[in-house]
Amino acid sequence: MKARVKWLQDVTFVGESASGHAVVMDGPLEHGGRNIGIRPMEMLLLGLGGCTSFDVISLLKKSRQAVVDCEVQLEADRADTEPKVFTRIHVHFVITGKDLSENHVKRAVQLSSEKYCSASIMLGKTAEISHDYEIREA
Repeated sequence: MKARVKWLQDVTFVGESASGHAVVMDGPLEHGGRNIGIRPMEMLLLGLGGCTSFDVISLLKKSRQAVVDCEVQLEADRADTEPKVFTRIHVHFVITGKDLSENHVKRAVQLSSEKYCSASIMLGKTAEISHDYEIREA
């Protein structure tokens, strides 16, 4: 996997993936930014959410669960001093479907967090990561 980050000006950067996608990253005004893009640490947290969602949806579909929506709400704390790593992350899944099996949902979340989600496992080296879920009927 390859990626490239190009400095534009001040603390504004464009990240480009090998798959041809781009995203603007910027800092807040008080750090010299123009607030025109996502913060790099926010991007890292979103990456965790995307990675674990990918796993959970894939696992539920393999289990023939009728999932119609999946939202992951993430909440994180960072260290007060440099490096300001994530120290705690909570991942809350809201999974909507028709007659979803709670056992399948629970197992999918567990397998993602313990076996498949590279981002979660990597960030778990510095942060305490917790997961929970709610199931909504479609």
